[in-house]
Amino acid sequence: MGNTVTRDDFEWVYTEQPHCSRRKQILAKHPEIKSLMGYDPHLKWTVTAMVLTQVLCCFLVRDLSWKWLIFWAYVFGGCINHSLTLAIHDISHNVAFGNKHAMLNRYFGIFANLPIGVPYSVSFKKYHVDHHRYLGGHRLDVDVPTCLEARLFRSPARKVLWLILQPLFYALRPLLVNPKPVGRLEVLNLTVQLAFDALIAYLWGIKPLVYLIAGSLLCMGLHPISGHFIAEHYMYLSGVETYSYYGPLNYITFNVGYHVEHHDFPSIPGSRLPQVKKMAPEFYDDLPQHDSWVQVLWDFVFCNSLGPYSRVKRTFPLVKKD
Repeated sequence: MGNTVTRDDFEWVYTEQPHCSRRKQILAKHPEIKSLMGYDPHLKWTVTAMVLTQVLCCFLVRDLSWKWLIFWAYVFGGCINHSLTLAIHDISHNVAFGNKHAMLNRYFGIFANLPIGVPYSVSFKKYHVDHHRYLGGHRLDVDVPTCLEARLFRSPARKVLWLILQPLFYALRPLLVNPKPVGRLEVLNLTVQLAFDALIAYLWGIKPLVYLIAGSLLCMGLHPISGHFIAEHYMYLSGVETYSYYGPLNYITFNVGYHVEHHDFPSIPGSRLPQVKKMAPEFYDDLPQHDSWVQVLWDFVFCNSLGPYSRVKRTFPLVKKD
């Protein structure tokens, strides 16, 4: 079954996250980067087209056999749904309508959520703020695996299982690590999603609904696009906690691969992140980067030094380490 991971703890550091100081240094030398901040006027149209495409697909798959339904869910529908989760990521930074229209961004995130099949958008926003503010923060950043995950999923076979179950862990981890009260927008997100799911099932039967939800689960599990979950912050080099990827999959993932750039400037839409790198190449060209998300997944599974423990963690005054 392969060797087990050699790490037995996270990489604890006692410094501030690097992106705040990097942002100050970059803006001091390249103040023109501020011109990239603001909303993306094209994002709402792109997302709307993706949602409508999935609604059309629901009609088209209604009579498919189960075998072909799952096939198309994995190779097509799930890719769109995963891309929509990354659109929701952009929308959570208010780049669909701008900071002055924060609620429009929340409502549009709920709309973008529809083909995913399960409510996600509002809760993601609530926790993603902490991911940026407290990167690697103990009991604050729920992007970091729990100790139980790290202890259980240490061999290659178990790491593959952990990758497959990523949607489950991302859903449950916030409830265990940093539970927060349910807000009215989350109730709205749930209500709208259930109504949409019921409408799809009423119009075309259960198969289109399975197509949507199975696609979401499969493509956020063991799938090439899901390599970004690991590539972004897992420690492939000691002490390096954020990595970028500049390959072709950025074209269908709202440039989420430009992840160092994103953490340096969260208010810049994904569509403009490549311009950040072009404007300030001396701050990015020499940083460690990934060339392939598939290679990222392969190395994560079969390299003994990599596993759920391969994350930088830090404490903040709000929470003390056990």
